[in-house]
Amino acid sequence: MDKSTAIRKNSPRKSGVTTESRAVRESTLNQARRSLILDAARSAFFELGLDGASLREIAKRAGYTPGAIYSYFTNLEEIYGALLGESLQRLNQAVEAAEGYGGSSTAIDLLRAKAEAFYVFYRDHPKELDLGFYLFDGMKPRGLTPELNHELNEQLMAALRPVQLQLEAQGLSSEQAVIETSALFAHIVGVLVLHNTGRIRLFKQNPDQLFERYMVSLVRHLPATLASTAAMPWKRPLTP
Repeated sequence: MDKSTAIRKNSPRKSGVTTESRAVRESTLNQARRSLILDAARSAFFELGLDGASLREIAKRAGYTPGAIYSYFTNLEEIYGALLGESLQRLNQAVEAAEGYGGSSTAIDLLRAKAEAFYVFYRDHPKELDLGFYLFDGMKPRGLTPELNHELNEQLMAALRPVQLQLEAQGLSSEQAVIETSALFAHIVGVLVLHNTGRIRLFKQNPDQLFERYMVSLVRHLPATLASTAAMPWKRPLTP
C-alpha cells in the first residue's frame, strides 16, 4: 500500500460529514421556521381570538404563503395544539419550580406554593388563560386528534397533580384530594375570568385576596390542620 492510499483510507469521509452537517442545518432551519410560524400564530390568536385567526393571517404575519404553512402543520387546530402544549409546558415548569416559603418542605407550605404558582402563572399571563380556555371550558377540540387532545389534557392534569399530592399528604383520601383539586382549579379559573373581564369590579373584590381566602379556608379544613392546635395562617404574602 502506497502512502497516498493509506492517507485516503485513514482520512474521514468528507461526504458523510457533509451530509450530516447538511442534515443538522436543515433541522435547525426547519425548527426556526416552525417557531416563526408559532410566534405569528400566537400574536394572531391573542389579537383576533381563536375564531378570528386564520391560516392566511398567520402566514402573512410569518412572511410565508399559506401553502408553506402546510409543510409544518396540517391545519389551524394543530397550530393551536402546539401553542397550547408550549403554554402548558411553561405552566408545569412554574409549578414544579415552586418551593415552600424559605425553602420549607412541609406539606402545607408546598400545597400553598404549588397552588399559588398555578394561580400566579395565569394571573400574570391572562392571554395564556384565554388560549387554554379552548381546553378548559370543554369546547370541542375541532381538528385535534384524540392523541393530541389526550396529551394536552394530561399536561394540564400534570400541573395540578402536585396540589393533589400535597392534599393527600395532609390526610385526604385520593378521591377527596381529586375533588378538592378540582374545586381549587374551578376557583382559580373563575376568579381570573372575573378579573380579566372586569366583572370582579361589580363585587369590589381583589382577585389575590379571593384566592388567599379560598386557600385559607381549604387549609383550615384539612385533617392535618384540624388535628393541630390551630388553623395555620399564611406564612408569606402572595407573590406580587
